[in-house]
Amino acid sequence: MDRSLYRELDRHGARYPAAAEFRPAAVSEETRAINDAVARRLSAANVAARDLASLRRAFARGDGPIPVTAPSPRAKLLHAPGRGGHLVPLRVIAPPVPRGVYLHMHGGGWTLGSADMRDGDMERLAEALGVACISVDYRLAPEHPYPAAPDDCEAAARWLIAHAEPLFGTACLLIGGESAGAHLAAVTLLRLRDAGFGDAFAAANLAFGAYDLSMTPSQLRVDPAKTVTTRRVGERIGEAFVPPGIDRRHPDVSPLYADLAGLPPALFSVGTLDQLLDDSLFMHARWVAAGNPAELAVYPGGVHGFTAMGGELAETAHQRIEHFLQAALPQVDARISPPHTPMAAAVDRLLRMGVHM
Repeated sequence: MDRSLYRELDRHGARYPAAAEFRPAAVSEETRAINDAVARRLSAANVAARDLASLRRAFARGDGPIPVTAPSPRAKLLHAPGRGGHLVPLRVIAPPVPRGVYLHMHGGGWTLGSADMRDGDMERLAEALGVACISVDYRLAPEHPYPAAPDDCEAAARWLIAHAEPLFGTACLLIGGESAGAHLAAVTLLRLRDAGFGDAFAAANLAFGAYDLSMTPSQLRVDPAKTVTTRRVGERIGEAFVPPGIDRRHPDVSPLYADLAGLPPALFSVGTLDQLLDDSLFMHARWVAAGNPAELAVYPGGVHGFTAMGGELAETAHQRIEHFLQAALPQVDARISPPHTPMAAAVDRLLRMGVHM
């Protein structure tokens, strides 16, 4: 056997294309430059962050490693009834006649962020796919530890299942999120399935999520010189979100350990330099092993949150996500006239009535 031939094929990625994605040569110069800029922003943010309040303010301004988008003037606010009388704020950005509804959970390690920080991404999806985008402003830890955030996201999903068709004119529902938001989206799907709503959502967009809060190998062996966070940060976030005495490997806490049967098609997106790389690799494998359709998109040189950092790598990921979600939406027949009552008018009518659903 001529092993040199195999080495040559492998070097060019012809025989093992998946392996080639993880090699330094696969990382573009643009991505390297973006990562260097991210590292500088992270260093400055670490110096400026004195406590959680200042860190939240910096995160909201986009002063940390992950930029934020400007709040959209199109956004409207509704509320879903949560547990214990809590009203869950829902931020809505939608075209007049949506083809579907995308329920979104923002990232921020369950301790940072808000629904308005990804308005630009929601506007893009609304325009590109013709979907109504609803972002959940779930409660944050440590003031509201587990299970507050999953409870809020489940409440939002149940509200949407009940009200999507009369309010938005469509029963096609999609779900997704980034980082902690991807975790919350996965937990929400599992809770809904167990409650008899397993077929409510047609697709799940899960970007660089945390699916094992007991920490996967890539979290434990994270290289702070290559990522936007450290092992200690991951540990502190987990401690803030999960109270003492709760099993970190309980399926409702770490969905990697759940029975994953009966879930919708999912797209798992992650960068090769993400400390949560293993979470996506493992979760994708278990999703497929449970009999569910799933795609895995691995991006060379992508750090945690890379989709918000601009450049060709982020644009490629956004287009892949749009293509995946597009396939789950009903086809549009141009010969059929849209409903006479646009969604925006329905929302405005509800707001004037003072309805909080």
